[in-house]
Amino acid sequence: MRTKRIFFFFFSFLFALGFSQENETQQKEKWRYDPNFMVGIDVLNAGISFFSERKVYQGFVSTRLKERLHAVADAGFEKNIYQKNGYDAEVNGPFVKIGGFYMLMRDPEHAQNGFYAGAKLAASFYHQEYRAVPIRGFGGSSSFESFPSSSQSSYWAEAVIGGRVQLFSSNFYIDVNVQPKYLIFSTKQEDIQPMVVPGFGQSSGKFNFGFMWNLAYHF
Repeated sequence: MRTKRIFFFFFSFLFALGFSQENETQQKEKWRYDPNFMVGIDVLNAGISFFSERKVYQGFVSTRLKERLHAVADAGFEKNIYQKNGYDAEVNGPFVKIGGFYMLMRDPEHAQNGFYAGAKLAASFYHQEYRAVPIRGFGGSSSFESFPSSSQSSYWAEAVIGGRVQLFSSNFYIDVNVQPKYLIFSTKQEDIQPMVVPGFGQSSGKFNFGFMWNLAYHF
């Protein structure tokens, strides 16, 4: 009887150990990250740059973290001129954006196709030069003052709403999105509110609006 109990205990222990290892393996497979990346270039704004004073070159890389959740990072460079209401300013510099988006609707046969929404935090570190800034004097008279080139930085948050679709049966995709933006903070030169910020665009206020039309490739 004692021998039977020992054998029963031994095989029960092996069964429990095997079940535990199998369950642990299933959990590891469930949470295992499957590398997948999509890289895109904004071809529309790059094309417009040839015919405009605003030169914008930007792209993105994204990866799927879970079934519908994606992480995304943007990077780019912008050179722009602001000539309105007596201001004459020029800026140039890089910008970066980091965030994520969620696939609201997607093709059941192809997980990368569909519509999405998300949010990003962005920053730009740039050089600006004010060649003319209007200064109001006594009696309604006005004059202009110039300021030397300086290094500044700006930070903003933006929503992203868009969609992507596969080109035929290839690894190429068209990815289009729009970005409502809100400027959180900017450094200032002589307390002058920046009129143009690389990546954010021209704006004398806190709100702005951007768009991207990307040609992307999925690895």
